[in-house]
Amino acid sequence: MGFLTWIGLGLVAGILAKIIIPGKDPGGWIITIILGIGGAFMGGWIGSFAGMGAADGLNLPSIITATGGAIVILLIYRVVFRRG
Repeated sequence: MGFLTWIGLGLVAGILAKIIIPGKDPGGWIITIILGIGGAFMGGWIGSFAGMGAADGLNLPSIITATGGAIVILLIYRVVFRRG
């Protein structure tokens, strides 16, 4: 899968993760996109390792896998960078 496809998948996954788990996060949309790209990588790796399929294109199973990874990364990010 090409670099631009990973960015597109990460963008979609990051936006969906932000919609599913709303809240104020430091960094705004740029961080959300970066977390989405990381989620696409992580979701693809875990999905392929678990036999559920990898994030390998802009299709529904890849988006679901990448969004799951982005949600996990978003939750970890919130725990690490919690304010107060």
